[in-house]
Amino acid sequence: MTSTIMPRAAAGGRALLLSATLISAVAVPLVAGPAAEARPRAAAAADRDTTAVRITEGQVAEAAPGRPILYPSVTSCLTVTVHLKDGGKAGAHASLFQVPGEYRSDRILAALRNRVGKRPVSGVEVKGAVGAWYPGYFTKAIESYGEGETVPYPTAPDAEGIAKAVASGLGVPRAKVTVEDLPDGDLTVN
Repeated sequence: MTSTIMPRAAAGGRALLLSATLISAVAVPLVAGPAAEARPRAAAAADRDTTAVRITEGQVAEAAPGRPILYPSVTSCLTVTVHLKDGGKAGAHASLFQVPGEYRSDRILAALRNRVGKRPVSGVEVKGAVGAWYPGYFTKAIESYGEGETVPYPTAPDAEGIAKAVASGLGVPRAKVTVEDLPDGDLTVN
């Protein structure tokens, strides 16, 4: 008797499973409403990577159009994001002190400029610890001062000086550069 009941229970279980699968395939798009996409478009959308490009201290990287940039742990740093006319972005995470193996503050703008190349720029955003930065750190890093040399330090936030230094280092007009002082934390640029 068990042998005849088990196949029926198993068959009934499979039928229930098939029914649930069929319902989810048919009903979920209907419940989602008019914004639901057909399967082929959803598959095509999945091919487009929208995960954030992570740029840590002393690094330069690029994000394709539609991808954000994540600058983690912006404390005493400045981030420089170049917005390209095609919708992409190139970014640099400038650190007050060099991270081993990464760019120093006096070399990071040249690396970013090389990354951008001759592509048209729509704007440049500088965000981070504006009050911790002396604009000259983009031309002479703290580490490059020798013994007995006085390292300059900011006595007040100098957003205009930073904007001019970034514009000069990137070879873009000053009018394209904005500077914003932000509190510590992770920074995402869309």
